[in-house]
Amino acid sequence: MDNSRIEKAIMEYSNTLNTEKDVKTVLESVKAKAEKNYNKETLYKILNCIDITSLHTTDTEKSITEFTEKVNKLPDNYGDKAGVAAICVYPSMVKTVKETLKNDNVHIAAVSGGFPHSQTFMEVKVAETLLCINDGADEIDIVLSLGKFMNGDIEEAAEEINELKDCCKDKHLKVILESGAIKKYDELYKASVLALEAGADFIKTSTGKQQPAATPEAAVIMCTAIKDFYEKRGEMRGFKAAGGISKAKDAVIYYTIVEQILGSQWLNNKYFRIGASSLANDILTSIEGKEVAYF
Repeated sequence: MDNSRIEKAIMEYSNTLNTEKDVKTVLESVKAKAEKNYNKETLYKILNCIDITSLHTTDTEKSITEFTEKVNKLPDNYGDKAGVAAICVYPSMVKTVKETLKNDNVHIAAVSGGFPHSQTFMEVKVAETLLCINDGADEIDIVLSLGKFMNGDIEEAAEEINELKDCCKDKHLKVILESGAIKKYDELYKASVLALEAGADFIKTSTGKQQPAATPEAAVIMCTAIKDFYEKRGEMRGFKAAGGISKAKDAVIYYTIVEQILGSQWLNNKYFRIGASSLANDILTSIEGKEVAYF
């Protein structure tokens, strides 16, 4: 049987980081550079790359309005350099963010497509995504259909991403790989390439709902795939680290991974994001030199 288009595309790639030793070597270099990167300038850059996130079962219109107002007032409280890339919420809260958000530079991101497990009908994924966009979302975060991917149904998993990208049109589509569920580096690399070839604007580590969540090891593999995609297709795609990143020093590690593997042209919120809820507080604490519990 002839391989599918996506399967053929994947076969063009070769992951050069197959072993723990390979990845460890990269991370040793990253950690040395990260120490130099731990400064106010870098911390402000990382703050500007955060998708500030509220994904709680207890979210209400009132709590999300208050959350969004804090984003509106962030520069007033901490200076013009203080800002985030996006506010990420559940689909039912997109309209509330849209009605409250005053800063045109902050995007509205919605988790969609049966988040966090992607185990629902494709018709539901499409409808949910279109409803999010209609309510004001300009970024959509979905989860790779891991069931299909792990079952070897590569083309079906890719078709889902492609169809949802068609729904998004010029809106950003971020595809969450749930890297903690993919145990082998080669498989994570393959999932990364699959998502990129299928139309993902970003690939993202985790939902934050499964452990382990984001890890530097996963980031190295995923950024390597983005680099390889760029070298083959000439198109820059983004990387988003998410899930359990709450400390400024950890965020600097991810920043440095992107810098080392992809280059400085990726170090802006067009191509680099960190999904977090409490990380912004720790970054502001590090910048201000005193405890900050703003979010």
